[in-house]
Amino acid sequence: MFEIAFLFTAGFAAGLLNAVAGGGTFLSLPALLYAGIPPISANATATLSALPGYLGSAWAFRRDIHPEGSLKLTVIIGVASVGSVLGALLLVVTPGEAFLWIVPWFLMIATVLFAVGPALLRWMRIRGMGNPGAFFSIFAIICVSIYGGYFNGGLGIMLLATFGLLGYENLHGMNGLKNLLSVILSLVSALTFITAGLIAWEQALIMAASAALGGYAGARVSLKIVRTDLLHHFVTTVGTIMTLAFFLR
Repeated sequence: MFEIAFLFTAGFAAGLLNAVAGGGTFLSLPALLYAGIPPISANATATLSALPGYLGSAWAFRRDIHPEGSLKLTVIIGVASVGSVLGALLLVVTPGEAFLWIVPWFLMIATVLFAVGPALLRWMRIRGMGNPGAFFSIFAIICVSIYGGYFNGGLGIMLLATFGLLGYENLHGMNGLKNLLSVILSLVSALTFITAGLIAWEQALIMAASAALGGYAGARVSLKIVRTDLLHHFVTTVGTIMTLAFFLR
């Protein structure tokens, strides 16, 4: 009963954090590791369990999903799907110890990109580089999608950082598109993990149910935030804390 309550709470908190800022997998992944799930299987299970939360968040943000860059939404979704398959296949062949070593470095990169994104974007615009073309946009999205397919942790932070570098300005719109792409990436990669037999189903079902509740609740809270600059600082703080926690584990 304690393990069920623990996993349910971790799933709800992860869904809440994913909707507001991203990085919820850094709560669900340690919980699954604590429950005795091997690292690769724990990451695959965390990806699947996050999916209902992403769905709830995307539904809550459905009126705010408006691409601002040079790519249409259908192109973004198609590119993201290809990248997520590549990332998921890469995870399947990665040894467990190597995966645990890579995790904090990925999150550190995502946090730094998100933290400097607005300043870098202003610098680019001053020099006439404010709106990257389609080729660079496709390259950036496929890179972040490979990351998302390989490791779901910090995906929201990485997606927001990527959108900022591609010229996006509306943080609520960025959050909406982040949640939609998180659904696509998690669904495609989860199907790959299911095929490979990596899902711990009992734990996944518990966390998926609570993540759905947390994802919808978090999205409703996020939509009411007026000071988006404070949201930006919150995302950066979450990423920094989680990075340090995994480096020091």
